[in-house]
Amino acid sequence: MDTTRSRTTAERVRVLLVGPAPWRDRLRPTFGADGFSVRAAETAEEALDAATDRTGVDCVVAARRLADGPGGEQSGLELLAALRERGVTDPFVLAPTDGSESLASEAIAAGVADYVPLSPTDTDPADLPRRCREAVERRAAERRRSAKADQFESFFATPDQFSAVLDADGTVVRVNRGALDVLEADESALLGKRFWGLPWTDDSHRELQRAVQRARRGEYTEFEAGLAAPEREVRFEFTVRPVVQNRGSGEGGGEGEEYDESDEITRLVVEGREVAERVRLEEELRRSEELHRVTLNNMTDTVLVTDDDGEFTYVCPNVHFIFGYSAEEIHDLGTIDALLGEDLFDRERLDSEGVLTNLECTATDKHGREHTLLVNVRQVSIQGGTTLYSCRDITKRKQRERALTQLHQTSRSLLYAETKAEIADRVVADAADILPSAAAAVYRFDREENVLYPTAVSDEFADLTGPLPELRLDGRSAVSRAFVEDETRTRNSPDRGGRKVLLAALGDYVAVPLGDHGVFVAAAGDEETFDEVSEEVAELLAATTEAAFDRVERDSELRERDRTLKRQNERLSKLNRVNEFIREIDQALVGAESREKIESAVCERLTADDRFRFAWIGETTAVSRSLRPRAWAGDEQGYLDSVSLEFGPDADSTQASRWEPSLRAAETREATLVSNVADHLRADPWCKEAVSRDFQSVLSIPLVYDDVLFGTLNVYADRPDAFDEMVQSVLRELGDTVAAAINAAQRKEALRSDTVVELEYRIPNPSSVLHRLASETGATLSVEGDVRRDDGTTLLFATVEGADLDGVVSTAGEFVGIAEAEVIRATDEDGLVGLRIPDEFVTTVLADHGAVLRRFRATPEDLSLTVDVPDSVTTRSIDEVVSNRYDAAEPVAQRERTRALDTKGRPGRLIEELTERQLEVAQMAYHAGFFDADRDVTGRDVAEMLDISHTAFYDHVRRIERKLFSSLFENRTSASGVE
Repeated sequence: MDTTRSRTTAERVRVLLVGPAPWRDRLRPTFGADGFSVRAAETAEEALDAATDRTGVDCVVAARRLADGPGGEQSGLELLAALRERGVTDPFVLAPTDGSESLASEAIAAGVADYVPLSPTDTDPADLPRRCREAVERRAAERRRSAKADQFESFFATPDQFSAVLDADGTVVRVNRGALDVLEADESALLGKRFWGLPWTDDSHRELQRAVQRARRGEYTEFEAGLAAPEREVRFEFTVRPVVQNRGSGEGGGEGEEYDESDEITRLVVEGREVAERVRLEEELRRSEELHRVTLNNMTDTVLVTDDDGEFTYVCPNVHFIFGYSAEEIHDLGTIDALLGEDLFDRERLDSEGVLTNLECTATDKHGREHTLLVNVRQVSIQGGTTLYSCRDITKRKQRERALTQLHQTSRSLLYAETKAEIADRVVADAADILPSAAAAVYRFDREENVLYPTAVSDEFADLTGPLPELRLDGRSAVSRAFVEDETRTRNSPDRGGRKVLLAALGDYVAVPLGDHGVFVAAAGDEETFDEVSEEVAELLAATTEAAFDRVERDSELRERDRTLKRQNERLSKLNRVNEFIREIDQALVGAESREKIESAVCERLTADDRFRFAWIGETTAVSRSLRPRAWAGDEQGYLDSVSLEFGPDADSTQASRWEPSLRAAETREATLVSNVADHLRADPWCKEAVSRDFQSVLSIPLVYDDVLFGTLNVYADRPDAFDEMVQSVLRELGDTVAAAINAAQRKEALRSDTVVELEYRIPNPSSVLHRLASETGATLSVEGDVRRDDGTTLLFATVEGADLDGVVSTAGEFVGIAEAEVIRATDEDGLVGLRIPDEFVTTVLADHGAVLRRFRATPEDLSLTVDVPDSVTTRSIDEVVSNRYDAAEPVAQRERTRALDTKGRPGRLIEELTERQLEVAQMAYHAGFFDADRDVTGRDVAEMLDISHTAFYDHVRRIERKLFSSLFENRTSASGVE
C-alpha cells in the first residue's frame, strides 16, 4: 500500500472557495464532512492573499465569474493564471454554474485539475468534495514521482561512478557520463546491447546474467567485475537493483522498496564503484568518523538514539552541555520519556513522514533548571536504534524572543507617553516582564542641579536597596559612572578607583546610560545573575527608553516652538496693527498746525476702526489742581462728566491710589495701567462708571517734553488686558511724540504772537556759576546775549558793573563751571566780558518751549530773570521750565504787554538766515564796539578774540551785512508800516 496516498486520504483537505456569495453558500454545505476545512474569498485579490499566506490551501475551487475587483470583472481562469504566476501549484477546480463544452475545453487547456459544472441537470454538487480530494491526491502523487525522478537523476549524474539503466531483459537503455569516460565510447555504441555483452575482462558475463535474472525477480545483487578500457583494466564493485511498478497505482517504486507479487519489474539499475575508489572512500569514512566524534564531543547540540521502546542505544558525549548529566547517567534514566517527557510527538505521524522537525519542549537539567529545547526526531536503523533525537537548547533564544515581544509592546505603549515621568513609570513597570528580575529604577539627570535623581523605582528595587538618594556626578556609584562615562556598568565592570556604593547590596545589576537623560538600572537578588542575554535586553530596553525620552523632548521643543511662533505671529500681527495707526497718527501730527488739531487727531486715530473704545487728552490746571479735558473721541457716553478729575489734597496718601488713572499719571508722570477695571470695582469710585460704559482696561500716559507736563493721554479698551507690554511701549513712545509735537506747535504759534506775558523771577541760588562769580568779585553781571557753539559750549556776553574787568576775568578762570573768560570791551563806567560755559544756557531751554529770556542779572545777593511768554504758550509750562532749571525760583511779577519782535527778540528772518558762526561773529563785533562811530577796536582785535584770521572776520562781516540789508530792503514796506 502507498503510505503517502493513505495519509493524504485521512488528513483534512484545506479548500478555498472563490466566487460570489450565493455560489459559495451553495457549495459550503457539501464540504461539511470532517475531512475538509473550508475558507472563502470573493475576489481574485482575496484569493491570492489566502493561497499565499502561512496557512495555505490544498485545493482552490472557483466559479466561472468572480466578484468585481479593483480592475473590474474577473474570471476563475484569470485567477488560475494569477495563482500560477505567484508560484501556487495547488490543484485548481473550476465549478461553473453555466458551464459549456467550450468553457470545459478552455479550462482544460488552462491546466485545471478538474472541471465540475454545477448545472441542476448535470453533476450533483455533493460529488465535488470527492473530485477535490482526488485532485489533491493526484497532485501529491505527481510531486512524489517528481521527487523520486529528481533523486534518481541526481544519483545517475554522479560523475565518479559507473551507472546504467537496463530493461528487464538486460538491454542497456541508458548510461551515465562516468561509464562512457571509463569505456571511452559514445553512448550510441552501448545502447541496445546486453549488459553482459560489454567488454568484460574475464568470465564476468555469466555472473552478470545471473545477477540480472535475480534482479528481475526483485532481488538486490552485488558482484565484482573488470572492464577492459582501451589502455587499462578497471575493476568495479557492482550492485543491481530492481525498479518496481505497482500495478494498482501505476506509480514507479523507489530504490529499496519491498517487492511483492503485485509489483512488476520494469527497469534495472546498475551502479558500480572502482575498487580503488572504495578504499579511498573507506579512508575518508574513517576520517569523517573521527571528525564526527570530535564534533559530537564539542558541539552544544545533543544527539540521542533509542530503540522502539525508547531505551537509549546511543548518547552523544556532549550531553552534559544541555542536561548536566554524563552519558552514563543518561543511560541510567532508562528511557527518553524520563528526559524529554511523554507525548513529545505523534508516533503514527513519525511512521508516515519519517522525520519530525522543530518540536519544542521543556526539559529539566541535573541542577533543576528548566531548558527550552528544539528537537528533531528521525527514523533510523543503526546499531539497534530506530529513532534519532537531535536536541538544541534554545532557552536563551526563547528568553530573548519573550523579552523582545514584551519590549515591542512597551515600545508601542511609549509612543503614546507625553511626559518623561510617564515614560519612566511605564519602563519600570514593564521591566518585570522583560527582564528576569522585576527590580528596576530610572534615574534622570537634572541639568540645573547637576545631579541624578530617582524618578521611577519599582517596589522590588526599593526592597533591595532602600530609599534611593540623589547622586552627584562624582563617580562614587556605578550609576553616576555609567552616566559620566556613557557606558554600561555591571558588578564585574572595572572600578577605576571609585567606591561601589548604592548597589553594593545587590547580587547582580546592570546600569545603562540613557544618553543625556539619565540611567536605567536593573537589579537581581543575591542568588540571581544577569547573563549576556539579560544584559543585551536591558540595553535594548534602555535604548527604547532613550528614544522615547528624545521623542518627548523633541515634541516638547516643537510644541514650544509652535507656541513661540504663534505668539510671535500674534505679536507681529498686533504690532502691524499698532504700527498702522501709529503711522496714521504720525502723518496727522505732521500736518497739524496747532495743539488743538494735534490732540484731536490723536484721539480720533486711536478710536478709529474700533481700535480702542474711548480716548481723551487732559491738561493740568494750576489754579484748581484738576485735569481739564481738551480733546476726546470714541464712545465717551458722558464718562468725563461723571468722574472726578480733581487731584486730592494729599497726593501721598492712600487716597491717591484710588484716583482716576489720568490723575495718577499726571501726578506721578509715569504711565498708569489698569489691566482689569472690574478688579477694583469695590475700592475705586471711578471703576463703576467705567464698567457701566464697558471700559474694561485703561492706560494713561503723561505727555512730557523736556520735563514739562503738557497733560495726559488716556485710552480705554472694551476688554481686559488689552494693553500688553508691546502696546504699552508703543503708546508710551506715542506720548513722547505727542508731547514733542505740542511743544513744536506752541513754538510756531509763539513766533506769530504779538502779545506776551512778562514773568519776573527772583532766584536765591548760590550754586549758579554767575551768582558765585558775582559774590566772589562783588560785581553785578547782566547777560547781554549768548551763542551756542558747534563744540557744545555756550558763549555768554555779560556786562560788568562795580568791579574790575580783569579781576572778574581772572576769578572766572578759576571756576570749573567756566571754560574760558576774556575781556571784550572796557569803558569808563563798566565793561563787557565773554564767558564760555560747558553747558547750554537757560536761553536755549526757554526757546525750545517758545519763551524768550528778556533779562538775566546776577548780583552778590541773588539772581533775577525776566521771561517773555507768548499767549500761545501756557505760563504754567514756562513756570515749570524755570522751576526745573532753578529749584528755588520765586515768581515776583507777571505783566502783559505787546511786542514787535520774534521769540528771540531779533528780526526773525535775518536770524533764521544767519549761521551759528555768523551770529557769534556779529555779537562779538557788536559788543566789542566794532560798529561804534568812535570805535577804538579794529577788525584784527575782534578776529583775535574769535581766534580767527582778520580776513575770515571781514568775510563774515560782509556776509552778515549783505543779509541784513537784504532783509531790510526786501521788507521796507512792512518796516515803514511798523514805524
